[in-house]
Amino acid sequence: MSIPAIGAVTGVAPTGYLAAVEPTATPSAPGADAAFGAALAGSIDNVQSMQSTSNDLALKAVTGDLDDIHDYTVASSQAKVALELTAAVRNKAVEAFTEIMRMQA
Repeated sequence: MSIPAIGAVTGVAPTGYLAAVEPTATPSAPGADAAFGAALAGSIDNVQSMQSTSNDLALKAVTGDLDDIHDYTVASSQAKVALELTAAVRNKAVEAFTEIMRMQA
């Protein structure tokens, strides 16, 4: 393991004291926020379609039009897990936002 020269370490002056460097924000790629929003919207649409499929299969099961009840149970379980995951992500996002707001106060 080699130790880098003191001048090679960023943020450290050659005398060993921390350099007075203003913190800089990491620039995000153009459209990164839009891509995240699109991914989030796509995930929510996916959860809604899973719930819709589950509801359609439930209706078919009740009316007797469904040949295999296994299809309904799988679709229902997938929709339930996806909804629970979405709720958990939402709760964590709200907690993070609350914590950020508490830090600014």
